[in-house]
Amino acid sequence: MPILGSGLCRQNVLLLQRLRDVPLTAHRTFRARTGRRTFTVLGFESSADDTCAAVVTSSRQILSNVVVKQHDLHEGFGGIHPSVAIEAHQRNMPGAVRIALEQACISIHDIDGIAFTRGPGIGGCLSVGSNAAKSLAAALGKPLVGVHHMQAHALTPLLTTPTADLPQFPFLTLLISGGHTLLLLASSLTSFQILATTADTSIGRAFDKTARALGLSWGTRGPGAALEELCRVTNDELESLPDIQPFTVPMPGKLAFSFASLQSSVERYISLVEEPLSSSHKIALARAFQTAAARQLCAKLTLSLHKLELKNVIVRDVVVSGGVASNMFLREKLRAALDEYSSDERISLHFPPLELCTDNAAMIAWASMHRFLAGDYDEYTVDLRAKWSIEDIRI
Repeated sequence: MPILGSGLCRQNVLLLQRLRDVPLTAHRTFRARTGRRTFTVLGFESSADDTCAAVVTSSRQILSNVVVKQHDLHEGFGGIHPSVAIEAHQRNMPGAVRIALEQACISIHDIDGIAFTRGPGIGGCLSVGSNAAKSLAAALGKPLVGVHHMQAHALTPLLTTPTADLPQFPFLTLLISGGHTLLLLASSLTSFQILATTADTSIGRAFDKTARALGLSWGTRGPGAALEELCRVTNDELESLPDIQPFTVPMPGKLAFSFASLQSSVERYISLVEEPLSSSHKIALARAFQTAAARQLCAKLTLSLHKLELKNVIVRDVVVSGGVASNMFLREKLRAALDEYSSDERISLHFPPLELCTDNAAMIAWASMHRFLAGDYDEYTVDLRAKWSIEDIRI
């Protein structure tokens, strides 16, 4: 599949320029076939540091889901280095696509549509998946759809939840990741209202920076997961833990997040300790941070439910997605908070499977599905949107 080679960026640009006046006859041909069989989508995702390809069908089957991590390349920089990530995407994407097709046991000609992350994300990283998807779609005459990254996270439970338990609109969506902290009201597949966002840094970035401040190795899952694992060390393995005063929840009574203040509290605590932190001290501090992060999420979630009830908007489902949604401690605390808030009528809480919490192409393929089935495609020349509010999906 030479069209996906890592050295084709300039060629892709020239190809796309020539495509501006090409009629999309393949799109019209496809419309006559949509009702006859399952629709199969090849998805691309490269918005940050994970190179992803997946094959998903309209019958909610994930035929393959390939994710190539880059943690070892970025750990020395203390975060994602854009140029390093771009080069890794260029190396990894051809192999990821080939493996995705092999694991799905299909050929590229069995693919009905091609989807990619249009934004938001790191511009250069987005361009790798975008160029691959556009060029492949154009060469094969396949329809193309660009997807909003956070919309894909929000809709993942519609792919993975048993049919009888699917979240019903309107539902609340808590998107928590390294790049975002958003609390949304989802009214349809394409309509999202931002109820709260972060005033400073995202929860995922705060987890990552706190992990670095504690001197934790990234491991295979990244710094945030390393902090969670540290918190799970049992007391039987430790000497007595130091007593750390609980960190406060910022902006009480206000629908807004702030995790920079929590991160700063940890760093200030470390700076005031005269001796290097012992293992037990690191665990106590990690637990205090994680507990405070969970308390903030729970407080803002229940506050949003209360405010919506005052407007006669009744929500019975909450979806939590994004990389931080894989944290089991946060999952338990959110469940307990919802049970306390609504003890008479249970509010359903939905999480994707752990492997679909972090960035992946299965969610991109699925989020494009309703557009493919409606015959709503993008031009091969569709632009990237590195900055793109989820409230403006249709713009």
